[in-house]
Amino acid sequence: MTQCRPFAHALELLRAVHLRPTRQRLALAKLLFEHGDRHVTAEELHDEAVAAAMRVSLATVYNTLHQFVEAGLLGEVVVNSGRCYFDTNVSDHHHFFFEDTGQLLDIPGERIGVLGLPKPPAGAAIRRVDVIIRLGQDLARKAD
Repeated sequence: MTQCRPFAHALELLRAVHLRPTRQRLALAKLLFEHGDRHVTAEELHDEAVAAAMRVSLATVYNTLHQFVEAGLLGEVVVNSGRCYFDTNVSDHHHFFFEDTGQLLDIPGERIGVLGLPKPPAGAAIRRVDVIIRLGQDLARKAD
């Protein structure tokens, strides 16, 4: 009977994008990708790593997340100048952002259409369009 190696999926992901499978990359990839699509901040991932008894600095977590973005394993969702999420779902999609809780929720790409995009400046090409729909509390419901 063969046993599944605990880092097999993480190792496969890193090799597919030609990233050297260091101990930290493997461990962080395992935390990120073993439970389906999710949105996580660097601080949240660092807390998960510490809880899993990983010795890794917050700077290493940031560097690794940015390497994963550059390699196409993650998307980066900037909700404001001080807050950024890393998204394991790299398919064409958009987001609801709950401003009160900081939660991101995926919107399938085909559910949003953008009309009248401006022509990009000379020498530039539009690579993609990201839509973030910001949500707050429904004050009308609170009054009931």
